[in-house]
Parts: sequence; C-alpha cells; structure tokens
Amino acid sequence: MNKEVETMLKQIRPDIDFRKENKLLSDGILDSFDFIQIISKLVDVFEIEVDPMDVTADDFDSAEKIAAFIKSKKR
Repeated sequence: MNKEVETMLKQIRPDIDFRKENKLLSDGILDSFDFIQIISKLVDVFEIEVDPMDVTADDFDSAEKIAAFIKSKKR
C-alpha cells in the first residue's frame, strides 16, 4: 500500500521526495491546500471515510503514516 500512497502523493506534489520526508505537515512541507487534496484523494482512491475529528497532523507526517491511517480506516 505504501507504493500506492506514494504514487498518489506524487500526483499532488511531484517536487517532494516522500520516501525521505517524515514531517510533511509538522515542518510545513505540505500546506493546508495539499492536505485537503490528500484527504479528497484518499476518500476517492481508497474508498474510505475520513471524519475530521479522527485526523491528526501526526497521521499525515509521512507516506508510511498515511498508509497506516488508510489501513486503520479499512478495518
């Protein structure tokens, strides 16, 4: 799933090396507009529901954490 997440992220921000970055939101690498795009793509691509109350910046600080978030929503 990490590869799928990385591919999706690259479509949104091709300028970022998502394999190396692990503080995407914490360090301001992704902005709020990027974050909204990512959430929208997650809902469409992975067919999950994302409740704003369940989302933390930590869940989206790396491609690995995003993949774990997706996995937790598919249960």
